[in-house]
Amino acid sequence: MASRVDVTAGAADLLRRLTDRHGRLMFHQSGGCCDGSSPMCYLAGEFRTGTSDVLLAALRVGGVPDPVTFWMSAAQFERWRHTHLTVDVVPGRGSGFSLEAPEGVRFLIRSRLLTAEEDLVLNA
Repeated sequence: MASRVDVTAGAADLLRRLTDRHGRLMFHQSGGCCDGSSPMCYLAGEFRTGTSDVLLAALRVGGVPDPVTFWMSAAQFERWRHTHLTVDVVPGRGSGFSLEAPEGVRFLIRSRLLTAEEDLVLNA
């Protein structure tokens, strides 16, 4: 099944820990301002989404009871619509606004172009 967003095992482990500590989570993909292009992790609903945002995925992560939603601005999505995103985690200081910041790690996006088959399914 084609998807726009996946998570690595390391990101899934961190999402489990953050869920245990904080509750339901969401991502909003930064547009490149203060935190470059980092995916920002918030409590679900803490970042207000609206008609200018696109829901790319409701990620099912083992051990996390509720889907972790992944949002992006519509303008950015138009530029990235042919890209598959993988949420990963690496050592380093993330944003003070993203929930992983105190953990000494940060989420980041690894990307690749969609395959022709994925593109056909997801952009039909």
